[in-house]
Amino acid sequence: MLRRPGDRVTLSRYEPGDALPTIHSPRPYLHPVHTLDGVPLTEAGPVDHRHHYGVSIAVPDVNGTSYWGGRTYVTDVGPTLLPNHGRQTSTSTTVDPKAPHVLHDTVTWTDQHGAPVLAERRRVGARLLDDGWVLEWRSTLHAEHGPLEFRSPATNGRPGAGYGGVFWRLPLTPDTRVLSADGEGEDAAHGSTSPWVAFVQVHRDARGEERTTTTLLTQPTPTRPWFLRAHEYPGACPALAWDTPLHVPAGGTVETGVVAALLDHALDADEAAALAARLR
Repeated sequence: MLRRPGDRVTLSRYEPGDALPTIHSPRPYLHPVHTLDGVPLTEAGPVDHRHHYGVSIAVPDVNGTSYWGGRTYVTDVGPTLLPNHGRQTSTSTTVDPKAPHVLHDTVTWTDQHGAPVLAERRRVGARLLDDGWVLEWRSTLHAEHGPLEFRSPATNGRPGAGYGGVFWRLPLTPDTRVLSADGEGEDAAHGSTSPWVAFVQVHRDARGEERTTTTLLTQPTPTRPWFLRAHEYPGACPALAWDTPLHVPAGGTVETGVVAALLDHALDADEAAALAARLR
């Protein structure tokens, strides 16, 4: 748990996810994630996609096992509910007493039969900005149990659905704008290799008061295509298997992650680009 300096406002919470339904592919995740002023920037178990959980690594197909949850896209068939849901389990979660803002976790990925598929080393850290804060998630996926094949609905025949990776699910709000180096809007950002994308959202609380936030997402190099949604729901991830399967040989590794700036005001495209350059 990370708290705002000087008080007890929770900025983020790391949940083990072990009690999630099997059909949701149980996994550790971050939720809630708040701005410094306490505005929530994640959603978990929303009505539109019950298997979305805050910030997590969610991949629809690794060696035939779903770590995304819900239905699997089957070639020439379409979305199909299969008994193929795997599980991610934290096996060693530690916080360095000299760096209490950094969490280290070792995560075992098992398939639907309980057999280990891969091992993950995960680092989740935070730091303050003058006008917000930064959340960093970096993961190394190790093929220590044999070769890995990462796939997505796009690789199985559904164009544009190349989702899978460190996925950030944002809340639905009355107004969401998407910015990227490739232009404004979902169509410009989705599938692009922009070094950053930003969600500028207007939130309305129970009293009808409006507050504006920016969630700026960057990714470590090499830059992967962004899977991004804004109209159906707001969310994004650097896609591990955008339009072709990702193969990792036995003993090999693949790295992924996001570095996010969370702000209680709107950024324009130039401001977002400048801040993103400082984060990467």
